[in-house]
Amino acid sequence: MAKADIAVVGLAVMGENLILNMESKGFTVACFNRTVSKVDDFLNGRAKGKNIIGCHSIEELAANLKKPRKIMLMVKAGSAVDEFIELLLPHLDNGDILIDGGNSHFPDTTRRTQYVESKGKLYIGTGVSGGEEGALLGPSIMPGGSPAAWPAVKSIFQKISAKTDKGEPCCDWVGENGAGHFVKMVHNGIEYGDMQMICETYQMMRQGMGLTNPQMHEVFTEWNKGELDSYLIEITRDILGYKDETGNYVLDSILDTAGQKGTGKWTVLSALDSGQPLTLIAEAVFARCLSALKEERVAAAGVLNGPKAKLLGDKKTFINDLKQALYASKIISYAQGYQLMRSVANEFKWNLNYGGIALMWRGGCIIRSAFLGKIKEAFDRNPGLTNLLLDPFFKDAVEKAQSSWRRVVTEAVRLGIPMPAITAALSYFDGYRSTRLPANLLQAQRDYFGAHTYERVDKPRGQFFHTNWTGRGGSTASSTYTV
Repeated sequence: MAKADIAVVGLAVMGENLILNMESKGFTVACFNRTVSKVDDFLNGRAKGKNIIGCHSIEELAANLKKPRKIMLMVKAGSAVDEFIELLLPHLDNGDILIDGGNSHFPDTTRRTQYVESKGKLYIGTGVSGGEEGALLGPSIMPGGSPAAWPAVKSIFQKISAKTDKGEPCCDWVGENGAGHFVKMVHNGIEYGDMQMICETYQMMRQGMGLTNPQMHEVFTEWNKGELDSYLIEITRDILGYKDETGNYVLDSILDTAGQKGTGKWTVLSALDSGQPLTLIAEAVFARCLSALKEERVAAAGVLNGPKAKLLGDKKTFINDLKQALYASKIISYAQGYQLMRSVANEFKWNLNYGGIALMWRGGCIIRSAFLGKIKEAFDRNPGLTNLLLDPFFKDAVEKAQSSWRRVVTEAVRLGIPMPAITAALSYFDGYRSTRLPANLLQAQRDYFGAHTYERVDKPRGQFFHTNWTGRGGSTASSTYTV
């Protein structure tokens, strides 16, 4: 019997759909699941009659693979990945490749790459984005780890990945160690921001403007034809128009408490570790945390009063303002995400291809949008671009949207409607374009209470000074450090 080109371990929705995707592109796939009854269920169901080899043990899986063996783990992130690595290693030969396709934290992938390489094997940690539909029809794939492993999996990954309108695969090598999972983590953080900002515009339309679901469905249908054309705008359009069998809108019956799996939080923690101002995505994560306090919010609503104001001006004009505010804020989200990638890449000495990353996100993934093509063009124009806002296209787009953006934030404050992510985006824009921020006062405060020292505008950078503010402090200063 012919041996398999690749194996997939883990037959949950993503694993099954990836296997079917691989098989549909001409690859023979072996599969295994710890609960082996799932293997038989799969073979007798969706995999029936296809070039898929069901295996009931690790030994059988290893025996059914062409060399170098390629085994992709589609199991829950965390200890399950480490457990399967230990189960598989004794059955592998030098040069065989283990692939983690789950949402692992990138430092774990760095550790695992080094560990597996120390055993003579190769390791790939790859982000896979697109949900169950993407896994089946073509996801965005972001591989990193052992560079020597890439040639062996390149043809499989690029054939099963999504393609751009020009036919380019939404998959390419990202970098060593945890680079692939890091880029996927940032992708997920941007996803958090995009979703939150769309939700904020929905809340303003619903609460501030009194629009109905059919009216909002129309707005999002129109928005999906222009610069906001994207998967998330598209599904928001569909959700706003969806009714159940009784004729009621499903959206209206969904409890307003959001869940999260941790990748957004990891992105924010990474930004804090790197000292990068990822303010928009942080607000998106905290908005989910606040939504989870449902009972507290209901109780507070009965006690705390806000404004009773009504929306001023023409609704059609304000809908255009909302569109511009959402677009400008989306630019900020990507600008911050790319700032974080550049900072962490410098720290770990990864040579990330920023235009290539935009291309990988162009299709298949949750944040796919027409907008990403413009990011690719920006980095094609200037590979050393420090911030997307400095690219001529994005500079002009934000400046064009600026008055609308400010009207939306002003109106949100006046009406008492929370728009934390869109407001944070505007504050970042205003901070980033400021030649002088009030951090001079902050440094004076730190020096006053803790002798933490400060730099001076009339002296070279790197020289630190201390003032005896009270006359009682003496001349001893604290050492300078960055937390």
